[in-house]
Amino acid sequence: MLRSFEAAARYGHFKGAAEELRLSPSAISHSVRQLEEALGVKLFERAGRGVRPTLEGLALLTRLSVAFDEIRRGIEDVGQRGSALLRIHSAPSFAALWLAPRLKQFTTLHEQIELRLSADTQYARFTPDDFDVDIVYGPVRAESVIVIPMGEEEVTPLCAPAIASRIGTIEDIVRFPLIQSEQKQVRWDDWLKVNGVNRPLNRHLRFDRSFMALAAARNELGIAFESVRLAEESLANGQLVAPFARGGGKLYDSGHRLVLPRNRPTRKPVRLFVTWLLEGLGLSVPPLI
Repeated sequence: MLRSFEAAARYGHFKGAAEELRLSPSAISHSVRQLEEALGVKLFERAGRGVRPTLEGLALLTRLSVAFDEIRRGIEDVGQRGSALLRIHSAPSFAALWLAPRLKQFTTLHEQIELRLSADTQYARFTPDDFDVDIVYGPVRAESVIVIPMGEEEVTPLCAPAIASRIGTIEDIVRFPLIQSEQKQVRWDDWLKVNGVNRPLNRHLRFDRSFMALAAARNELGIAFESVRLAEESLANGQLVAPFARGGGKLYDSGHRLVLPRNRPTRKPVRLFVTWLLEGLGLSVPPLI
């Protein structure tokens, strides 16, 4: 009865619910009537050729949607080798530029682990998001979590080789558009001040995320001030160069952090991933995992 009601409320008609549950529309209608009789309230009202939940129906639908989603997650965990399922949430730039290119190494080492990776600008709440690990950039806002720093990243001017060939001194930087990542905690102004550059700046190009700023630099739009860690692949293949990596005042960013839920047992796939990730960054693995 509950499944019939929930599906009918989502579709707005009994036919869609019947197709999803592989029943007839009359069977859906009968189940809804049984539920209404059991609860003593009217759950639907007619809306043209379809149905629309009443206020009581909307209240029930809200609770049922959450409950069915939790049941689905539980079945997924058990049915799909739950103990070997690893759900990772990550800041988009780290996921795209550092993590994804290396995941083949991790999956080759641990073929039994089924990995799911999600990347967006929202922080995982662990409940009800139900992630095992979150990789965040910036302050950690979640409560009841374990936070593991992911080390310092050198941040330096990065540009395409064609632009680098026209840079002789630090002062030459101001002749080019400066690309700024809006989310970056260490910024162009900090580097210019440390290196004593006081000349008027050329125009700034601003991007919301590091992966976009680095893409702009690769395409010769200007000079990005970015993490060497995130630009590692582009530096290795020659698409980007760091003209002042060996000189000038250096700045470092320690914004990336690993976040684990404190009130949940640390399963083996999580321990394996955290160990692999931290060792790949050249960091020691804390005993708490």
